[in-house]
Amino acid sequence: MTRHFLKDTDLSPAEQAEVLDLAVELKAAPYSRTPLAGPQTAAVIFDKTSTRTRVSFAAGIAALGGQPLIINPGEAQLGHKESIADTAQVMSRMVSAIIWRTYAQSGLEEMAEHSSVPVINSLSDDFHPCQILADLLTIREHRGDVKGQTMTYFGDGANNMANSYALGGVNAGMHVRIAAPADYQPAAEIVAEAEALAAQTGGSLTVTDDPVAAATGADVLVTDTWVSMGQDSAGRVDEASPFTKFQVNQELMNLGNDPIFLHCLPAYRGKEVTAEVIDGPASVVFDEAENRLHAQKALMTFLLER
Repeated sequence: MTRHFLKDTDLSPAEQAEVLDLAVELKAAPYSRTPLAGPQTAAVIFDKTSTRTRVSFAAGIAALGGQPLIINPGEAQLGHKESIADTAQVMSRMVSAIIWRTYAQSGLEEMAEHSSVPVINSLSDDFHPCQILADLLTIREHRGDVKGQTMTYFGDGANNMANSYALGGVNAGMHVRIAAPADYQPAAEIVAEAEALAAQTGGSLTVTDDPVAAATGADVLVTDTWVSMGQDSAGRVDEASPFTKFQVNQELMNLGNDPIFLHCLPAYRGKEVTAEVIDGPASVVFDEAENRLHAQKALMTFLLER
């Protein structure tokens, strides 16, 4: 059966840990596994622009023995002249994996339904699961075993990053806190799924509009831009923004348990995070960015070898 990775919980807790173990192995020995030897081709489709996703997948596919086929916006018939279902059936006869950075989660689900090769969500409006794998790898490197640690996300609690932190973090047995304004908190179905998962993993999910309480005792503080790609920025970044009090600054960092700071980048210093924090000694954002490469290589290897 072809395995896909469309959201964080498409890996069981044990499988997620296996992928992270493999990422550690591949970081130490980058060319030790070559599931794409041939070279086989992996298609990397972009409906949204990218830096880290583009570079990490292209470099990772090459390191696994394959050849990346980068398809930029407007360079294929996908979704306008040709259906997603037809595209999936055509592409999966020619490539060994399909990686798609897109908008609607439903498109990824349709692609996977009709594809005979693994489909990977490299970002959608609902989830960013590849980023969470990289973040978990980074936490493991700097804090040890992720299970039982407390990770607090500050900002827009209803966006794709918050959704993936809630599900991916709890999947790893972490205690996840989402600190967000009352009108920007996770959807009820995300909360319910995370809570059901917590019963299996020993993790937990807490949603609050109190940034001070959310930061207190946390091992990891993380944020994201207040305006996700493609969103209207009106009212989100000015002084009256509902997110202003959720800015990660040194005062919040001081409340944590000697925490590290994560951000998926690009970051806007002076908005969601201060320069003092992101450029300070607790920031591991560039390790986190590099770990996109290693985590995604591990994920592709896991899916392809299945």
